[in-house]
Amino acid sequence: MSINNVRVRFAPSPTGPLHIGGVRTALYNYLFARKHGGTMILRVEDTDETRFVEGAQEYIIDAFKWCGIEFDESPEKGGNYGPYIQSQRKDIYSEYAEKLVESGNAYYAFDTAEELTKFRSEAEANKETFTYSSANRKSLNNSENIGIEAAKERIANGEVYVLRFKTPENEELVMHDIVRGEVRVQTSTLDDKVLFKSSGMPTYHLANIIDDHLMEISHVIRGEEWLPSMPLHIMLYRAFGWNAPEFAHLPLLLKPTGNGKLSKRDGDKLGFPVFPTQWINPEGEKSMGYREEGYFADAFINMLALLGWNAGTEQEIFSMEELIEAFSLERVNKSGARFDPEKAKWFNHQYMINNSDEFIAEEFAKILDNKGISYKNLPLAKIVSLVKDRANFTNDIYDQSYFFFETPTEYDAKTVKKRWKEDAPIMMADLKTILQNVQDFSSENTETVVKAWIEAKELPMGKVMNAFRLSIVGAGKGPHMFDIISIIGKDETLLRLQNAIDNIKR
Repeated sequence: MSINNVRVRFAPSPTGPLHIGGVRTALYNYLFARKHGGTMILRVEDTDETRFVEGAQEYIIDAFKWCGIEFDESPEKGGNYGPYIQSQRKDIYSEYAEKLVESGNAYYAFDTAEELTKFRSEAEANKETFTYSSANRKSLNNSENIGIEAAKERIANGEVYVLRFKTPENEELVMHDIVRGEVRVQTSTLDDKVLFKSSGMPTYHLANIIDDHLMEISHVIRGEEWLPSMPLHIMLYRAFGWNAPEFAHLPLLLKPTGNGKLSKRDGDKLGFPVFPTQWINPEGEKSMGYREEGYFADAFINMLALLGWNAGTEQEIFSMEELIEAFSLERVNKSGARFDPEKAKWFNHQYMINNSDEFIAEEFAKILDNKGISYKNLPLAKIVSLVKDRANFTNDIYDQSYFFFETPTEYDAKTVKKRWKEDAPIMMADLKTILQNVQDFSSENTETVVKAWIEAKELPMGKVMNAFRLSIVGAGKGPHMFDIISIIGKDETLLRLQNAIDNIKR
């Protein structure tokens, strides 16, 4: 299906780090825009001044760069529909807010926080719920009760007020959501939301609608938590006389148990990140990030894409280009998607084994540098090729390959007890003599020579090779033995054999 003039946006609030649920929302917007040759916009919604967190906006921009999600218009890039930070658009909102009053779709309200608290408490005492709505608005402290002229006079005298939306009475709203189909709501169940404050700042609802209209947003693709706001937003578009964009509300990301929305607490408890990159709050507290935990950005994106969407095939590994080609909002699930930390590791493992050895070696070299480990003259790409199928992360490669870089000084006690028999020192001394005389120390040649010696001497193959591995590695693990000794070289191999003969005690 071809859709023309697609313009979508991701509009985070700089109130903290970017949750992976937010990344997924941005990703689906991005895939949809790219699929239809459209435009992807980043708009920072910072109208909630009380919750603003220093550094959050910079964090969000950096996280998206790591993820590979590119914006066509943003605070950094600019564009023809800017500014792209809501606090810089402040003057725009008051003009539109007044238009709603003039058209009879909004009204001034002067109720204080204390008065509203009192109403709520009285309602609770009667086992009822207080809502500011069409049912009671004409008996409360607002222009619907006192009249518009009296309200304007109070405003001119500096009285604090808010602007509330005048929700239509007794109407059934019939709306369409791309993911959920038809949605019906009775307006009598809705309250009159605050749209504008006397501080000069709009609430999320008003600013969001005005900005989406002025930026010509064609599709609003956002999280399920915004579904209850859809009726208000549809009514605001109608009140302004504007065409509404199409809406698609995405399913929640659920805890690994499937019970409830995924939160930072779940990650802290089970030891996995819920943010794309490490977040350090203004107090210096650190929260884990997928980047710093060793995930590849493309594996992270691949994993997120399949949490709530599927291509209708058995395919699980997708490049960004393949995701763009396959993506459609019609294949987004209605029900929540359970996050599985082990599946996330599985995705990273797939990218580990499918990435080139040279690429992984470059990343591994950074880890060795940080550890202060010398790898001069060692073929890192070859080492990576031997062990990466046992690793989920680049960090794991060292745990699987440390013996290439360090001569064993200790020997695994369980392996010694099981594999180092009484005749092991004599066999290793003979093996050392055999290897001393080998000129071509390639894996293929040493394997041929050693196996010929074992057969000629009628030695138990397993017995010899287990003792050999213990001598070279210090434990009963590692890749093909002859690949190992070809990399560490003849001198190091002979040294390790002698060390084992001298130092391993049963």
